[in-house]
Amino acid sequence: MSGAIVVGSAVLYTRIPSLTKYYMSELKLELTKVVTQMVPAQIDDVMPELPAETGLPVPSSIKSPF
Repeated sequence: MSGAIVVGSAVLYTRIPSLTKYYMSELKLELTKVVTQMVPAQIDDVMPELPAETGLPVPSSIKSPF
């Protein structure tokens, strides 16, 4: 019984890095999907409406200081 616990612990201990890498890559993939879906909706909500018509032209008597 003790031998099985020791062997099981050793196998689990040696596989922890690979399991961690696997779950971290799965988590990154899922987060990338969620953020990719959220960003376009957020941008559309923040962007103002474009004007339907423009204002009067700037008179040519005003000179730029540059």
